[in-house]
Amino acid sequence: MFVDSVDSDIAPSGTLLGLLQRGRGDGTLHALAAPRAEALSALRHCVLHDPRRDWQIEHRSLYYARLHRELDAGLDDIAAHLFDPADLLCTPEEAEVRTGLALSVLGHLASYAAAQGGSWQQNAPLRLLRRYATTGTNWQWALDELAVRDDDAGLRPLGPAVLARFPRTPEGDAELAEAARDAFEPRPWRLWAEDSAHPEQADRLRRAQERRSFDRWQRQLRTPGPRPGWSVREILEWAQDGYDEHPRQYREAPAARCLSAVAGPEDRPLLLAAARGPQEAARAAALRHLSDRNDPDVLDLVEEAAADPCETVARVALSSFARMRSRAALERARRWAAAPEGTLPPGLAAVAAEMLACRGGEQDADAVLAALRRTIRLEGPDSAALWPLVDGAGRLSISCAAPVLRHIYRETASSQLRGRTASSLAATDPSFPAGFAIECLWDCEESTRQVAAECAATGDARVVERLRRLAADPAEEAGVQTAVRGRLAPPA
Repeated sequence: MFVDSVDSDIAPSGTLLGLLQRGRGDGTLHALAAPRAEALSALRHCVLHDPRRDWQIEHRSLYYARLHRELDAGLDDIAAHLFDPADLLCTPEEAEVRTGLALSVLGHLASYAAAQGGSWQQNAPLRLLRRYATTGTNWQWALDELAVRDDDAGLRPLGPAVLARFPRTPEGDAELAEAARDAFEPRPWRLWAEDSAHPEQADRLRRAQERRSFDRWQRQLRTPGPRPGWSVREILEWAQDGYDEHPRQYREAPAARCLSAVAGPEDRPLLLAAARGPQEAARAAALRHLSDRNDPDVLDLVEEAAADPCETVARVALSSFARMRSRAALERARRWAAAPEGTLPPGLAAVAAEMLACRGGEQDADAVLAALRRTIRLEGPDSAALWPLVDGAGRLSISCAAPVLRHIYRETASSQLRGRTASSLAATDPSFPAGFAIECLWDCEESTRQVAAECAATGDARVVERLRRLAADPAEEAGVQTAVRGRLAPPA
């Protein structure tokens, strides 16, 4: 009936490895019930081979750290992975993918070890992070983990080794200034700059800070963007010039913002002509500006541009329409969503369904449900187009969508999409509190655990015990703990 996930790196959802890779609560529950060797093997695979589609928005580190503690797993595999000779052959970007998850897991394990009352010197995960920060390729990630967990006495000795990574040359000093600027947490750099035991280190960091401030000042003076006094025509030409450069620069968004500051009613004929013209970037900028202003002709222009063979023009037309909030745009979305399949330019029906899911009313439930079924049938459970449709199914309380939502919940490799699906199931599926909501208490995503904490049926003996453990866990997020305490509090 539905297209399955095509990500060959993710095991089937019915296996222990597949559950753990997805970060599902059932992954933890099955791992604790499985033979220990099998559970440890699956956990090791996940930690050392990051299964996330997007590590910047999906969470796994706390999930794996908790299971690591439950299984009483050792650190030998993580240490061997971090200090493998292959690490030194990676580029910084490759090292982020290769070791980032393992370092984050170590960070949580270090916090748990500290919460148990052990000394900083006896904290084995912390010692591994310190060692990797001085020798590993992905040292900045390790340093960021240490910055929020280690004490001053543990961070100060790392300074000489970290600064030694940067040669005492103009290029090395520039790289040092960039590293200090991009640090997620500046605390270690401040400690090193104030370390009286290494005055030359403090002096070098002070000069790097001055260089960073000077570079920022120069960038502000030499900005290549529009300047006061530019006309509408000049802004459109600037957008097109960037598109014609190599490598190509996409300036339609900043150009549209500039147009909003300088364009007046007298410029509308020029903007309408640009929105139909042959210059791709100028057309895209004009479309975006006109849609932001709800121009009466822009909906026809969007429909025309969505069929353009230039990907940039079609993409901007669709995204511009998606941001519109007028009643006319909503009515046009209903018309597009009702059109027979295949009669509209690609993407137009999808963006129309997205608008109905986000802003439509009860009368749009059938259109949203049809789009949800069509998307899962054609694109599978990992399509980005599912996100607003899943939200819309919950917002409109489309009970008929529950079977499709349950399929997405089970199969998607995206823990963020699964969390959104859980929220929609809570609004559409009467079986959710006694079903999926229970396993969601062990999910990798904070938002999913919070949904479960608010509605999981307490008739299952595991639920109350899990709620108590979440309430006492120092690593749990505040939103989850607030929901948990609300469930555990005695009735007034």
